[in-house]
Amino acid sequence: MIPHPPRRVAGLPRPGPMRYGAPPMSSISSAAAGRRPMGRGPATVLPIGFGCMGLVGWYGRRDDVEARATLLAAVEAGIDHYDTAASYQLGENEKFVGAVLAPMRSRLFIATKCGLSRSPDGGALVDNRPETIRQSCEASLARLGTDYIDLFYLHRIDPTVPIEESTGALAELVRAGKIRYAGLSECSEATLRRACKVLPIAAVQSEYSIWSRDPEQGVLAACEELEVTFVSYSPLGRGFLAGNFRRSGELPEGDHRRSHPRFQEDAAAHNARLVEAIGQIAAGMGATSAQVAIAWVLSRSPRVVTIPGMKSRQHLADNLGAAQLRLTAAQLERLDALAAEVSGERHPPAMMKILDR
Repeated sequence: MIPHPPRRVAGLPRPGPMRYGAPPMSSISSAAAGRRPMGRGPATVLPIGFGCMGLVGWYGRRDDVEARATLLAAVEAGIDHYDTAASYQLGENEKFVGAVLAPMRSRLFIATKCGLSRSPDGGALVDNRPETIRQSCEASLARLGTDYIDLFYLHRIDPTVPIEESTGALAELVRAGKIRYAGLSECSEATLRRACKVLPIAAVQSEYSIWSRDPEQGVLAACEELEVTFVSYSPLGRGFLAGNFRRSGELPEGDHRRSHPRFQEDAAAHNARLVEAIGQIAAGMGATSAQVAIAWVLSRSPRVVTIPGMKSRQHLADNLGAAQLRLTAAQLERLDALAAEVSGERHPPAMMKILDR
């Protein structure tokens, strides 16, 4: 029981009965996967969801045929949680994901985000004004081709707008039936606690992986206390922890990961020690590096779910194998020791500046 439960907005109902539910799982054992709560319920999702950002560009070459096949294979495998955002490819990601998933919409949990865009010079713009949130919701509903969004996040926190005002706008959307749950992305513990005094925040989404541990500085514990689901993005370190590449120069031209500090020559060479350890642990378990990295995230708390990005059916099948993997205390200790010495920031400078810390 929470000693001081967050105050509910007057007239704000708890979400009604679920209109979705995963189909029979062909690739994930229900016993091994175990469903995890979304906020205070009643929704539950599988621990491994689907991060959609890279499906139509951003990371390497775009292949719509394989992207569509991967989404459909994920549904067939039992994945029910799909995460996109208005800022991904200027709305094209939402359009693509919405169109592919439309026939199965009623049994899926679809999340999207608002409040983040790019300036003409490539910088990041954050806008959490209530009117922007309302307009963004309508635009996302249209692009997704749906009449409700299961989980609607503030993509980044706007320091110029009190979080109470932004959260109040999300509460209005819940009352209107346009969104079912509200979330915050890359928020601080203090921001989360303030928001929860306005309405029950269902989820916090932040980068969390073996080498990105910021949520352990308070946010993860607050999520457990407040019954908020923690959604980990980039559990594979954008592919680096999975051993998909060794430095930025190996990535295709136009791949946005080329700008990430941890993938530059000196930092990548230093961080390769962690990747080698992950690979050694995986080999000893008859698993893959990606599976070890995902299993590490899922081991942190029963409140944690993760949304690895997947562009191919091969990666999908690989990632699903993490649901059955359990790391030993000795393996976790070894990874923790190496992760403490990671070189480089987790985002390029422009994105680091807009983190709520």
